[in-house]
Amino acid sequence: MIDFTVNKEIQKNNAEYCKSKGIKLPTYAMMKNPELVPEEAKAKLKKTGLWDIDPINLYRISWKNEAVESGGLFGKVNHLVLPPALTGCKANIIVLTGKWFPTGAHKVGATYGCLAPRLITGQFNPKTTKAVWPSTGNYCRGGAYISSLLASEAIAILPEEMSEERFNWLKKVAGEVIATPGSESNVKEIFDKCWELRESGQDLRIFNQFDEMGNPLWHYNVTGSAIEEVLGYYMKEGDKMAGFVSSSGSGGTLAAGSYLKKVFPATKIIAAEALQCPTLLQNGFGAHRIEGIGDKHVPWVHNCKDSDFIAAIDDEDPMRLIRLFNEKIGRDSLKSGGVSAELVDQLDLLGISGVANVLAAIKFAKYSELTEKDYVVTIATDSMELYGSRVQELAQARGPYTSAQAERDIQLIQGQGIDHLKELNYYDKKSIHNLKYFTWIEQQGRELSELNDQWYDHDNYWYGTLEQAGEIDSLIEEFNSIIDKS
Repeated sequence: MIDFTVNKEIQKNNAEYCKSKGIKLPTYAMMKNPELVPEEAKAKLKKTGLWDIDPINLYRISWKNEAVESGGLFGKVNHLVLPPALTGCKANIIVLTGKWFPTGAHKVGATYGCLAPRLITGQFNPKTTKAVWPSTGNYCRGGAYISSLLASEAIAILPEEMSEERFNWLKKVAGEVIATPGSESNVKEIFDKCWELRESGQDLRIFNQFDEMGNPLWHYNVTGSAIEEVLGYYMKEGDKMAGFVSSSGSGGTLAAGSYLKKVFPATKIIAAEALQCPTLLQNGFGAHRIEGIGDKHVPWVHNCKDSDFIAAIDDEDPMRLIRLFNEKIGRDSLKSGGVSAELVDQLDLLGISGVANVLAAIKFAKYSELTEKDYVVTIATDSMELYGSRVQELAQARGPYTSAQAERDIQLIQGQGIDHLKELNYYDKKSIHNLKYFTWIEQQGRELSELNDQWYDHDNYWYGTLEQAGEIDSLIEEFNSIIDKS
């Protein structure tokens, strides 16, 4: 369970500090249904850019932001529907798109889910305590951004080989940016830096996405609800929600699948990872190029018992497809092949991990022999706005993109097979869960009893925790009322 112990004195001081900075906090109810956002806040949003460092953008932590860079309000859930002409499979594949969150990625939601409960209970003091955000990319960007909106100082930690765009933006927002050795899969080096900071004597609070329950709690409630709404746009009598696909990453986004299992019990959860680092598939290791998904360990917040499939994606495939989706010759080839111009012109909404998720969704759909009545939903955490340099690097390394290469890449996506896809039985799931011991008990000092509760007291542990959004909303409303009275 999330700790809701309130320090009344710090809570009151935090509320007064927030009032001095013009800060009020959105509830989970508002993030799921932004029509509940106060009219006064909506009026301010009409004058505010999506990425502006302005606390009013806390009200844009939602999947339903208007798809504009400034002044937008709210509409339907942002998503794409990928047709058989693109995917080569019969099933309906829906992709929620994260570009229209502040910072261009949905991770601002997970970071808010981690920091807000500590702020409103007085467990975190924004005037004196630094918030540390360790991640492989977008989470530390989201954390630095949320810290800025809440007028607290942030330390961002990420691997040195992440994209240039991430570092350039972070240097403008975070108080300190720490680049750790290695690439996407070097998570332990990030954890080691956290221990170094803990022992430095600084006043700081580490919000580790891999073990902070606020991360999956946000996705369970907000992302899960958004997917349920999207399915309501399309599903008819006799249709079936078949699967939810997300890169394993921090394990947080996978919690949306647990929500969907409650609403659509037949839903399967598919955790995707890079074939070059098959941690879940083969207890393997390595380095890869699918930025933002983290690996070589099983996150504490990954509900392994709810996961039904593992899909490993060759990192060469999304690297080829980002050229197909973003270079003119590739887009023209897709249009000639029957993919609508409207959809093709939006394929830049899929970042590298989003493309990998789509490939995993195709594998699952083919393995399960899904039909036109079946729906598979996945996530594009971010867009190509954060990876323009990667396309340039590919062009420099491989030369100009050609029509012949585009045709080969169309065959690559449509010809995805069911290789490197594993359907998990009970003991497969338990084997993955048991891997947590080595990272979290031996290295990070978590309690063995809690690890056992995750497996043997599964429903109480996971759903008892993830369904605490109502308690958080009550505390947020109390905090906002203290702001109003102070």
